[in-house]
Amino acid sequence: MSDELARKKFTEFKERTGAIDEAELDDYWASLPPATVDGMLGEWKGGEFVTGHRMNGQLEKSRWFGKTFNSPADVQPLVCLDDDGNRFSNVKMGKGEASLWLEEFRGEVTATMVYDGQPVHDHFKRVDGDTVMGIMNGKSVVDNGRYFYFYLERV
Repeated sequence: MSDELARKKFTEFKERTGAIDEAELDDYWASLPPATVDGMLGEWKGGEFVTGHRMNGQLEKSRWFGKTFNSPADVQPLVCLDDDGNRFSNVKMGKGEASLWLEEFRGEVTATMVYDGQPVHDHFKRVDGDTVMGIMNGKSVVDNGRYFYFYLERV
């Protein structure tokens, strides 16, 4: 899928007001190229795709801003906003920080963020040079076999 078409579909999902069927997100995911470790470096603002997953709305309650990938070994997975709008790494909520690896998911090797203190892996695929789609995976976040879908846009 071209970057232009991928971006158009991403925008449709992002602007949708109702719940998105997971099968649509899975089809979209399958059409995207894997993200690279180098391509993930930098600051990202995040958001979620509403599917009815039990995690929907939880990040917003914590005032989640996004993620910062300083290097493969230095990742701030839960950058949140304080009462004054300043960004900080919410180490308590994340149970530590994270690192970035290449990991197989659904038959493809893609950039994956691995939390240091909990069994959670965020797999990424590239929408375009400034946008990635993520699937959160792990014992504590899979909801009756359902994954949590989110996105990051480069700051």
